[in-house]
Amino acid sequence: MRINCNAKINLGLYVTKRREDGFHNLESIFLPIPWYDVVDIQKAEKTSFSSSGIKIEGEISSNLCLKAYQLLAQEFIMPPVAIHLEKNIPIGAGLGGGSSDAACVLKGLNEMFQLNLSTDKLKQLAAKLGSDCPFFIENKAAFVTGRGEELNTDINLKLNCYCLVVNPGIHISTKEAYSNIIPQKSPFNLFTLNELPQNDWQETVSNDFEKVLESQYVSLQKVKSELQKLSPFYISMSGSGSTYFALFHENPISYDFGELSVKCFKLTINQ
Repeated sequence: MRINCNAKINLGLYVTKRREDGFHNLESIFLPIPWYDVVDIQKAEKTSFSSSGIKIEGEISSNLCLKAYQLLAQEFIMPPVAIHLEKNIPIGAGLGGGSSDAACVLKGLNEMFQLNLSTDKLKQLAAKLGSDCPFFIENKAAFVTGRGEELNTDINLKLNCYCLVVNPGIHISTKEAYSNIIPQKSPFNLFTLNELPQNDWQETVSNDFEKVLESQYVSLQKVKSELQKLSPFYISMSGSGSTYFALFHENPISYDFGELSVKCFKLTINQ
């Protein structure tokens, strides 16, 4: 079974409170985008994990794809499988690639072995793997709260534009990103974003990580500056960095970011 595992971007991201469990409460809008990893799951004599494409650092035992299998194996008698990940989504980039991969393994195993797990149950399991993981179970635009696992898809968001995503090749760990963040009350209710004219988004909707990380990495400032030259109606960092995206009313036909990872696509949200 081969599964395409998409990335996400954030429209606004406010860190509102440090929790007693060490996590942070946040408010954001998550949007699915067509930048894909590919997970291949096959029955095997022994459970294993392998990968190709972008190099994944760390021990195999800590990979979320394998942890997703092990999580299900705690509740069900699971036959051994070989999981292979074709890694295309940049790592430590604020695009949620690892979370998406884990969610896809849960969904794939649920289908492959006819576990008959409901969407809500899959979300509950996904939340044990990572804060962003539940979003990728349904893959619908959502207003996100809590530590990222509380989803509201009734956001009445309409979006029909072009999106240019640029990854500057900088890996930013979650720990690093949060280390200089001072939680505060959100300055804007993102749930009402659809009521705000799109040309006003830039002055109103922000990402708390952006200024903090730009002050530390000159290369991030350069990427943002190059995007500004293309005159989008909105530019932002995604998640806790380091990727930027820009939204345009018209297709940005001409752009050059050298050897950086870039994706451009039509982005349509109607829910």
